[in-house]
This record gives sequence, C-alpha cells and structure tokens, in this order.
Amino acid sequence: MEVVRRTYEAWNARAMDTLRECYDPGAVLVLGSEGGPEAAEAIVGIDALMLLYARLREAWDTDEIEPISFTDADDRVVVHYVWRVRGRGTDLDIEQAIICTLSQGRISRVEPFWSHNEALKAAGLED
Repeated sequence: MEVVRRTYEAWNARAMDTLRECYDPGAVLVLGSEGGPEAAEAIVGIDALMLLYARLREAWDTDEIEPISFTDADDRVVVHYVWRVRGRGTDLDIEQAIICTLSQGRISRVEPFWSHNEALKAAGLED
C-alpha cells in the first residue's frame, strides 16, 4: 500500500520522476471499466501513462489530489480521493476512486471509477 500512497505524495510535490518509479514499465490504465469490458480502452506502458499525466497537469494552473481513504484488497488497493484543480476555466473538486493493482512492488494496473462504491464492488469488497 505504501507505493500507492507515495504516488499521491509525488503527484502533489510535482515529482514526476518519483511518480514514474512507482509504476511497472508495462503498467496499464484502463479507461471506461465501469461500463464493462466492451467499453474499456487502455493506455499501455509507462511512457504513455506519463504522457497522459503530463497532459493532465498542463490543463490547469494548479492541482492537488487529496486521498480520503486507502483500502487494502490483497494485491490491489482501492483509493478514494478528491482531485482539486484550479485555473484556466472552472475550478473543480472531482471526487473519484481508483483500483491500483500491484506487481513486484509497483503499480501494474490502474482502473478509475466515478464512484467509490463502484470501485469497492469491482475489487470484490462490497456487494
């Protein structure tokens, strides 16, 4: 779970090299997983993932992710958080959740969800 916590610290410190070290080189970010496998798209590989993160950072003047909770689910961690973005338009506080799958001490898969409850269900922690 510590590696997942470290990603939030790195993001908020804008330490993108440290963030990169938390991920497996073949890491996958699955988008649209709430809609089922047929709706899912994936970003594959650390370079593609870091490019996405860089583009997200460029979209606002400032941003910070405030974790609300970390829930252990064997080789996965469910994180409930608020992403606070400011500048270049409307300021937003976006409440979301993700499931991070760990492999050999690094994050190998990330699945974002709009609802914490949906993430918990997907991780098999809630009916």
